[in-house]
Amino acid sequence: MVNKKRLAETFKALASIDSVSREEGRISREIRKMLEPLNPEVFIDDAGRKTGGDTGNLIIKLAGTKNVPPLMINAHMDTVEPGRGVKPRYAGGIFQSDGTTVLGADDKSAVAIIIETVRALSENRTVHGPLELVFTICEEIGLQGAKNLDFSLISAKYGYALDTADTGAIITRAPSANHFEVVVHGKSAHAGAEPEKGINAIVLASRAIAGLELGRIDEETTANIGVIQCDGATNIVAEKVVIRGEVRSHDPKKLEAVSHRIVEAFEQQAANWPQPDDDTGVPRVSVKMENEFPQTHIPEEHAVVRMAKTAAARLGRELVSRRTGGGADANIFFGKGIITGVIGTGMREIHTVREWISIDDMARTVELLQEIIGLHAHGEYRP
Repeated sequence: MVNKKRLAETFKALASIDSVSREEGRISREIRKMLEPLNPEVFIDDAGRKTGGDTGNLIIKLAGTKNVPPLMINAHMDTVEPGRGVKPRYAGGIFQSDGTTVLGADDKSAVAIIIETVRALSENRTVHGPLELVFTICEEIGLQGAKNLDFSLISAKYGYALDTADTGAIITRAPSANHFEVVVHGKSAHAGAEPEKGINAIVLASRAIAGLELGRIDEETTANIGVIQCDGATNIVAEKVVIRGEVRSHDPKKLEAVSHRIVEAFEQQAANWPQPDDDTGVPRVSVKMENEFPQTHIPEEHAVVRMAKTAAARLGRELVSRRTGGGADANIFFGKGIITGVIGTGMREIHTVREWISIDDMARTVELLQEIIGLHAHGEYRP
């Protein structure tokens, strides 16, 4: 049985601590305090220095009572804005904020679940293998904690990230993503007196964007432009525009093809623009294209999937494999050779002031995690 009262108290305590990205120091200390009675090994890497935050990633290692390969369990400590002064409210088995901030169930519900799970293991003297609990920073601002994680501290080759809503699914496939920044360089001029002497970067960029296929390209691929930035005034022909966006796909070839088409659209508009008589080199386009995170694709026969589904079956439930369009720390771990399935905590309406979660869903995930850890300890499920 799950100690729901303690689980609720743990989540409330964590949710009440502000921990927006780059400010996870307080919650990191609280997690260490809560787990200190278990006598773990505790490590904090230097990701905080690299990301400009007040702490690094927190890695807590619990020795196993069985000699099997270690299992990694992951959650992130940061939340999105508005995430300051969170006042969690609990009634009828449901947690909500006071409506002025997010609740922080993404991802503090996962942190609370992990803490309750390992507390119960100790209290019940449950047989378990070595556990590596990885609490990351700066997940919400581009998976920066995981990207800067000191992987020399991690021995596990497989595990689970708790960072999705559905408690009846395991995410086995997630896309890779390219982030792009396109800068369109035009030429300024007085918009009233001599506009013909200028090259309007906004117009050039708009023509390129108008010809793009954005949104859902197909069942595996999406593309989006999320930022268009131009500093200037209404009486000045715009000299420079910055466009930022992303492309995601489960198919690497499609990812590269769509990324190429986006860049090509801007370059063609610049090339086709009437060239001025001067030698200023405009209009021109400069592009930065970076891979934001690699894809994940876990086969059904992998131990991570089989353990999770067997654990669910032992609880009388069905756990289905799902594909997502989002990214998580699991993508970064996967790229480092740590096969990581993503399981749900029940968080709803995340990243809004309407965010909520039920204690029953959180308890379901504690039960599932306990069963997974039990199966892992018996050593029958190996990659």
